[in-house]
Amino acid sequence: MTLPIGGRIDETLTITPVRVAVLTISDTRDEESDTSGQILIDRATAAGHHVADRAVVRDVVDEIRAKALQWVQSGTVDVILTTGGTGLTGRDVTPEALQPLFDKTIDGFSVIFHLVSYQSVGLSTLQSRALAGIIRGVFVFCMPGSNGAVRDGWDKVISAQLDSRHRPCNLVELMPRLMEV
Repeated sequence: MTLPIGGRIDETLTITPVRVAVLTISDTRDEESDTSGQILIDRATAAGHHVADRAVVRDVVDEIRAKALQWVQSGTVDVILTTGGTGLTGRDVTPEALQPLFDKTIDGFSVIFHLVSYQSVGLSTLQSRALAGIIRGVFVFCMPGSNGAVRDGWDKVISAQLDSRHRPCNLVELMPRLMEV
């Protein structure tokens, strides 16, 4: 795994697992053919996290929102990883579905995602509207639906920030304080 510049894993610490849900947004995939969702499940599990749930929904704003809100309201999910629906075509509606639900946007995710994506696919990264935010204390990361994009997103960005041993800081240590007023 390539760590972000300036980041390191403190191997003397024990990882704090987080509860992850994987949401694939696609009109053509089902759970059996959902290779990008499976990559995220495999990587999250290998990193020591608990996969709380998995779902495939169509590229329909109401279906995407309903599933995300169901998980947020359940209290059993800390992080939602989505794959698909971030492109530029008329059917790509993941940002339209989820961004209005964000209490806060994690602007840096999009920036860093495009940086690492550019290293893989060059200027084609412009065709992605990858984004991240927080909905009622749950982190949400929205990535393109390709296997390469979810590998880049998880391996080069998300995995380190969901590792409680990552220094100088990580998102896990913020979780208890996300709902502060």
